[in-house]
Amino acid sequence: MATSLSDKLKSLGVRIGARDLPPRPRDPYPIERVVPGRFQETPHGTVYVVEERHPLEHRHGCATLQVTAPLGVIAEWAGEPRLADAGLDTFAFLDTETTGLAGGTGIYAFLVGVGRFEGEVFHLAQFFMRDPIEEPALLAALTEFLQPCQALVTFNGKGFDVPLLNTRYITNGERPPLASIAHLDLLPLARRLWRARLPSRALGYLEEHILGLARTQEDVPSWVIPSLYFGYLRSGDARSMKGVFYHNAMDVLSLAALLSHVAGLFDDPLSGVGHGLDLVAMGKLFEDLGHVEKAAQLYEHGLAHDLPDEIYWDTVRRLSLAEKRRGNLTTAVVLWRQAARSGQIYAHVELAKFYEHQQGDYGEAARWTQAALALVNAPDPSLAFRTSFPPHEGRRWQADLEHRLARLHTRLGVEGCDS
Repeated sequence: MATSLSDKLKSLGVRIGARDLPPRPRDPYPIERVVPGRFQETPHGTVYVVEERHPLEHRHGCATLQVTAPLGVIAEWAGEPRLADAGLDTFAFLDTETTGLAGGTGIYAFLVGVGRFEGEVFHLAQFFMRDPIEEPALLAALTEFLQPCQALVTFNGKGFDVPLLNTRYITNGERPPLASIAHLDLLPLARRLWRARLPSRALGYLEEHILGLARTQEDVPSWVIPSLYFGYLRSGDARSMKGVFYHNAMDVLSLAALLSHVAGLFDDPLSGVGHGLDLVAMGKLFEDLGHVEKAAQLYEHGLAHDLPDEIYWDTVRRLSLAEKRRGNLTTAVVLWRQAARSGQIYAHVELAKFYEHQQGDYGEAARWTQAALALVNAPDPSLAFRTSFPPHEGRRWQADLEHRLARLHTRLGVEGCDS
């Protein structure tokens, strides 16, 4: 039978609402000796706080902590216009370490790291719960630190950190300070930008492969952190917490550096993005936002790189349709002819539309339609690349193409009679 968190805490001597908790065994390694900090008094008791201050130009890998590029595109993508208007000194960068990784009402955030810009420095504060009974004090200190903040940056925070903290505030009878704040979660953005190129979008992996930063041996993996905290609760020996504090601090610093880096990429993608897959991914994002001209530029630059076949031909398709929307039909036709030679059915259809509606050449339109039908019914195995599709999609293609061909034959017949 699975042991709940409350059962674990009871086995450690923790009782909700109890005033006669047994004193912690004296240990030569209390938290203040292992990780230097201070005790902060709050209306709900004392909490331990560890603080760092870094200059804004501090480099965390290839990026500085200070965000100098505008956030307009990121705010548009996130659907949160307040991010574009908020001053840098109102941003908070937050990460939690918890007693479990799955979430739920029985999970505690025993360490909350949060950074914000104060004048010429980046102020990082880590609020630590030496015992679960200190949770109200931790939450009170966190609320005080967040008072100037109007925007929040996290990594998987929408799915984990913020719901967890909101639950802990409500459980303690307090109003969550994060409930209405503008929120940017960098994990979905990282997936959009690097899913095609990187096998992992974990924050530590992005540090190494995007920011060019390697963590020291002091770091501990996320999955082991809950057990380290439970070990600390049992023994009072805080030495295992040193790596946890390092891990949390690196996460917070990486949030600021990653936002700085990505904002710079969006501000000048043609100069800042060097990998073809990244150019294509960014082009898709701009296209989704309706910035067709910028998307076309990124697709064009992406095609100049060595891309996998499937992504290459999808990018050709996207670029051709972007050029069509921009009215650049000459360029689009060149791309469609290139794609048609590789068995792309959509390209045949676009060429049929072009010759029918733009050129009035129904014979040429019919020839492209017939060629597309031939591919649907008997794809040429000699083609280097040909569109594959499920049976239901093939039936749809066939119905549409047969209808188009019948219409073209009717027009050709009418023209023949007129002539």
